[in-house]
Amino acid sequence: MKIAIVILNWNGKALLEKFLPSVILHSKQADIYVADNASNDDSINFLKHTYPNIKVIKNIVNGGYAKGYNDALKFIEADIFCLLNSDVEVTENWLSPILDTFNEEVNTAIIQPKILDYKRKEYFEYAGAAGGFIDKYGYPYCRGRIFNTIEKDNGQYNDTTEIFWASGACLFIRSHVFFELEGFDEHFFAHMEEIDLCWRAKHLGYITKYVGFSCVYHVGGATLDASNSKKTYLNFRNSLFMLTKNAPGNIFILIITRLIIDGIAGIKFLLELKFKHAFAIVKAHFNFYKNISIFLKQRKDIQKVLKYYQVTSIAFNYFIKKNIFYKSF
Repeated sequence: MKIAIVILNWNGKALLEKFLPSVILHSKQADIYVADNASNDDSINFLKHTYPNIKVIKNIVNGGYAKGYNDALKFIEADIFCLLNSDVEVTENWLSPILDTFNEEVNTAIIQPKILDYKRKEYFEYAGAAGGFIDKYGYPYCRGRIFNTIEKDNGQYNDTTEIFWASGACLFIRSHVFFELEGFDEHFFAHMEEIDLCWRAKHLGYITKYVGFSCVYHVGGATLDASNSKKTYLNFRNSLFMLTKNAPGNIFILIITRLIIDGIAGIKFLLELKFKHAFAIVKAHFNFYKNISIFLKQRKDIQKVLKYYQVTSIAFNYFIKKNIFYKSF
């Protein structure tokens, strides 16, 4: 199969300098592209002079992760797209287990490798770890990462298994499925658009898998780190977008429940004196209510997956029942 590795870049010259060499070294069977999101640093000149064989696609505007990939991938011909963050170090033979799984499993459309922390290489990384899930209320968690509890990699997730969502830090998808889904939802801009994509793929009967015999190291937070209130805003807002589009049952009861739970999260931020984050939750809800009609309209066109969660409430399990590891469920 023809595979294209596509690295989305926005003012990331330093990251390209640091991490592109590992991608080139360990990805001989793939074509490598950099999709530039209207950078105003020296990224393009750096690539032109240092890596003239790397294909560069110049997006006219910075539309975030979602629009950035939507704009770029229409110009690339491949059977498999690998959407790779610019702050990821890949390892020897990382592609073979992924391609083998695609070859052997026709209905598997999306795959994520094991994602470890570049700064603490014996630990899983927050954004993806060993594969993602969400609870009934739309809060994501991973095998290997529940809230801020990060597991050490002791080989406990050296397996291949079905998951609910694959991390956008390193996401492989069959190109025909990406275009069948009409790509990412650009309303999201960034954060959780990959969960929405995987959920919509599940509606169509496709499977998302984790392949733990492929491994990459992710820095994380290179564009927006956890201390940035904009990240809080996007996460809370986009999870509401996603639920409204995809969740079965009475969506209005679900939204009211989320309003209460998010309110508790806001109070927690206030008690921690994180005022910008508390305000970000309020702002996220107001933006969601302003745009709810868009997602209710999309909801009508989607065949709902009746059971989409393993755990009813990840917050209840984590904070009340003290189940801080995935294996506790």
